Amino acid sequence: MKRILLILVFLSSLEIKAQNTDQLYKVTLLRAKPGSLLELIDLIKTDIANYQNYQTSTPYLLRHSQGDHWDLMVIYPMESMDQYFSKILSDKRAKSKTLEKPYGDAFFDMVSFQDEAIVAGPEVADFSRAMEGFDLFHIEIFTALAGKQGELLKQREAENVFYSKFDHRPNFIFTRVFGSSWDIFTIGWYKDLHDFAGPEISFEVEDQAAKDAGFEGVNFIGSYLRSLLLEHHDTLAKKVN
Repeated sequence: MKRILLILVFLSSLEIKAQNTDQLYKVTLLRAKPGSLLELIDLIKTDIANYQNYQTSTPYLLRHSQGDHWDLMVIYPMESMDQYFSKILSDKRAKSKTLEKPYGDAFFDMVSFQDEAIVAGPEVADFSRAMEGFDLFHIEIFTALAGKQGELLKQREAENVFYSKFDHRPNFIFTRVFGSSWDIFTIGWYKDLHDFAGPEISFEVEDQAAKDAGFEGVNFIGSYLRSLLLEHHDTLAKKVN
């Protein structure tokens, strides 16, 4: 009972919810040309420092550390499609050094790969608190098999229910609106690698948490997820300040 009370206090003090909503985000994945990563980071940081001149919300820059083929993720909330594609904001973004540059722009002299999407994700306040309060992020990108998009979303939501049964933060869930080949990506937020490793709990507790969340058992969570996927990529990333 004491452990349960401690977990409830921890979760309520964090006050961050992870569920997918109608809130829109713009996300860009970039791989730098060999030898150009630091120059590309500096250029994006310049834009972020002056983001008020180009858009209305704060962008966050995450740097891949291991596990996937991209180097950088730029992500920020959007107020609406209409506002984002309005002439006023389109003209503002055209003045930036990195946002939505036209084909053949000098920006692409530093970029070997770019993938962009507009996605639906968590409430802005929850997203911003996590991005401001933590430094290590686990990012997983999923492409569903045909006919499995809905089931994949339910699996990601069920995994967050599983996490809620013990001392583990949920993942933010983002679903594609348009612009990329993948369907869903999630972001988990952590203080450091020790935090990422998670709490030490018994198999019995973990297995019961999985069953309570709707899984056959804790050993079946990964295999069930893989049965829904065409592709899966993940990485640990750190916030670039």
